[in-house]
Amino acid sequence: MRNLDDFGILGILEHMHPLQEKILTIVSEKNIGGFTLRNIGELVGEKLPQKIKHHLSQLERKGFILIDRKNKKISRISNKAKAGDIFVSIPIVGAANCGPATIYADQNIEGYLKISKRLVPNKKSVFALRAEGNSLNKADIGGKNVESGDFVIVDSENTSPRDGDYVVSVIDGMANIKKYRLDTDNSRIALLSESTQEYSPIFIHENDDFRISGKVVEVVKNIG
Repeated sequence: MRNLDDFGILGILEHMHPLQEKILTIVSEKNIGGFTLRNIGELVGEKLPQKIKHHLSQLERKGFILIDRKNKKISRISNKAKAGDIFVSIPIVGAANCGPATIYADQNIEGYLKISKRLVPNKKSVFALRAEGNSLNKADIGGKNVESGDFVIVDSENTSPRDGDYVVSVIDGMANIKKYRLDTDNSRIALLSESTQEYSPIFIHENDDFRISGKVVEVVKNIG
């Protein structure tokens, strides 16, 4: 069994929630990525799965563990692999609507989203937006939909999207997240919803005050 001091965290544990200490100890010994929240709870003596979910999220946010949901793996970040080598902090520049374009676009940084470098193609050009609305709750962006409260990661250098890309656009000063379709037959751009509810397409005329702020490259689900 490996000692927690091998990971350089014994001093930190003094200020950590007891459940997080127990989870971290188990993660140091085995991969629990394939376990259910209830299974993990049984290992640490906690009956409520929601508490396990919360503390896993906290450990990930603080940079103690790396959760690979695709491959069902949870690994401990050791002192040999500093969090700064694995994660990048992306600026959150506000919100964008997934329904009609009704939220004003601005560039005020609200905070930072810590995310694995594996998820972002170019950290210098990306930013995060908080999605509001449900018009993309049937979208498929890397296997994920977009629900209200989720964060979308946007590549600001990709302002010339291809047909079928998901984009953040600004129309008359309003930001929105939509699927980009080029309607060549009618010389126009259509911004489409993919939702369990019906939303009318937004059609863009060449004289409209319109710009593409970037392509959506990743969705970070809100698990709070």
